[in-house]
Amino acid sequence: MDGKQFAGERLRAARRERGWSQMRLVSELRRVALRHGHALPSDASVKRRIASWENGHSTPDEFYGPLLAEVLGRSGPELGLSHLTGQDARLLETHYPRTPEDAIGGVGGLWRADLNGYEPLLRSEPVVPAWHEASLRWLVAPEPGFPAGGARENMQVGLADVAAVKTTAEMFAQLDDRFGGAHARHSLIQYLSREVEPLLHGQYTEAVGRALFSTVAEGTLLAAWMSYDACHHGLAQRYFLRALRLAQDGNDRRLAGSILSAMSHQATFLGHYTEAATLARAARMGISGVATPTMMAQFHAMEARALARTGDVRACEKALAESTRALESRNSDDEPEWITYFDEAELAAEAAHCFRDVNHARRAVEHAHNAMSGEHVRSDFFATMVLADAHLRAGDVEEACRVALDAMDLGQSLKSARCVSYLAEFRARLDEAGASAVSREFREQAAGYRLWDEAGATRTE
Repeated sequence: MDGKQFAGERLRAARRERGWSQMRLVSELRRVALRHGHALPSDASVKRRIASWENGHSTPDEFYGPLLAEVLGRSGPELGLSHLTGQDARLLETHYPRTPEDAIGGVGGLWRADLNGYEPLLRSEPVVPAWHEASLRWLVAPEPGFPAGGARENMQVGLADVAAVKTTAEMFAQLDDRFGGAHARHSLIQYLSREVEPLLHGQYTEAVGRALFSTVAEGTLLAAWMSYDACHHGLAQRYFLRALRLAQDGNDRRLAGSILSAMSHQATFLGHYTEAATLARAARMGISGVATPTMMAQFHAMEARALARTGDVRACEKALAESTRALESRNSDDEPEWITYFDEAELAAEAAHCFRDVNHARRAVEHAHNAMSGEHVRSDFFATMVLADAHLRAGDVEEACRVALDAMDLGQSLKSARCVSYLAEFRARLDEAGASAVSREFREQAAGYRLWDEAGATRTE
């Protein structure tokens, strides 16, 4: 089978998967082309082209190829169009978007590729220099940008549309908190791609546009967190970067700072501790004039987490003290909704992580006992596992095993690769502690838990 026939079969299959006729594909191509400011020839002419492509008589050119990929939600290689590799390279870029148009086009492309399971993106790794570039570019950014107006045929977007996106994203955030990032991640991406992207290409006033960019930045930040929780780390980084640019153009510096803080969290998880501390400091520095006490407390806590991993106990304790002071001065009436989760229990959880990582097991136990909020399932799972790990490091194997079982009871409904990684780390430390009657009995009890079995599988891959 030659390249034309292969591409034709892939194109026909992608169209039929959507349940579209060739005329429906013509209509979709025309809609997307108009959104980009291009006019297509007559319906009959475009339909003849589609028939020619699908029959293997010709292949889409540099104009129609990207349109087909966008409309069908497939990458160039997935459609058998090797000449569209440049488009796929753009999907994998980690440069901070230069313009609002770059951010809008880039995030839309990510949503579509993610939704269709584009493996190079899902398996991609974070790029360390991208964290430095993004924080610097945001810190020195000029006034927020604003895209050129959409085509006259595009929908009118108002504040009611923005409110609908915000409410829907909040629903997905609750699902993420309760069931883990892998539970509803695909559904969130589908919503963003199918329902939200057309709004970004619509017509709106500057005031509505700023609110829209900020709200979509929140939704994209959630997509980043859920992707991170599912351990799609390169994809998560790319979502973080697009969210940061959208927050910049939404003139929402508070949200932008929170995005940098989230990037710091991921960098620490992945072992890039110096970069993580820098990102947390950039978040604090960049919004110093508008930051709330709770936000400052969270940024200091992220810095402390990174410093603990470097072994700098003194600097870690100083950052934790700053976080405590900031949180004590908070005024809940002036806090953005998305930061109100960070309370005394969350700070205790962060401190427990820190003291565990600097091998102060008893202090880790003390803080972990204060970290159970009863309101956030995944956070409580993490805190409970830190408590179990701290007991294990302190030499109390029996209590460590008892607490780990409590954590697995908590986490039965969670679909989270990060939760699995906590258990995998605990399994490794339990092995190091040596065989005992207590550990054997624990392993027999743990064998019935899904997360425990998944943690064992990750160690044998």
